[in-house]
Amino acid sequence: MKPRAVPSTTELGVEQWFADHPEIPVDTTREALYTARELYDTERYADSLDARAHAWSGSPFTRDAALARALHDHAIDVALEDWVSGRRLVGVMGGHRLERDQPAYADAARLGAGLGRGLVVATGGGPGAMEAANLGAQFSDRPDDLDAALAMLAEVPSYRPSVDAWVRRAFDVRERFPSEVDTLGIPTWHYGHEPPNAFASAIAKYFRNSTREAILLQVCDAGIVFLPGVGGTVQEVFQDACENYYADAATVAPMVLVGAAYWTEELPAWPLLERLARGRPMEGRVHLVDSPAEAVNLLIPGT
Repeated sequence: MKPRAVPSTTELGVEQWFADHPEIPVDTTREALYTARELYDTERYADSLDARAHAWSGSPFTRDAALARALHDHAIDVALEDWVSGRRLVGVMGGHRLERDQPAYADAARLGAGLGRGLVVATGGGPGAMEAANLGAQFSDRPDDLDAALAMLAEVPSYRPSVDAWVRRAFDVRERFPSEVDTLGIPTWHYGHEPPNAFASAIAKYFRNSTREAILLQVCDAGIVFLPGVGGTVQEVFQDACENYYADAATVAPMVLVGAAYWTEELPAWPLLERLARGRPMEGRVHLVDSPAEAVNLLIPGT
């Protein structure tokens, strides 16, 4: 029996459908991940593709809008699967409120630089610790320049009150210190009030946050480092723990929590994680350390 041919988008009328819906700001058939320059495609952030997509994502829910968002996220799924092929990714999770002039931001950047020497760093793609880790990865092949980059960024510590100034300074750093190192951000328009950082060389931005969270954990086959954070980071700790709890020994990915006092006293996730892991294949793959350097040594021995 001859297999049935898959109809083209033209035959399905999809191209005409999108022609009839010019209000949709994103390309739902794109074949590659975003770059920071694509998302920040205008001088003013308020006019940018990123801001327009966020505004549209909050528009009244209709069947047409739902279809467009689903098609867009499917296109990102396919592009991301292609991008990660042949790469080993390590995740860095942490708080979005961390500012560029804080010591913990520099620590997260040095973590990214260390991990980037042997792995591809992936983050949630937002500001704070996520930006710092993506930044550091960009300097993994030139760590001596990282302090100068941090000093430049510290002059504009936060995206509040001005996203424009915050993004502009990031592009200033990229222009002064060009890099060809691969690093990944996976943000979401669900948290559109948090602008995506400009230091991820590839950006898989989703409308649906639940999809984005699951994909972010899934692609980090070399493990995940969890820096201090609150709601979102704690969710990621136990979402990752759930996957590892049911995994067999061959597919358990390391989990490294950085900050013993934080994870045992401030937000005591570690005692529960340690107890959950007891007797399971994941038991020897969950770690609590005090410094980013220890995390790097665990995941890239000999560094």
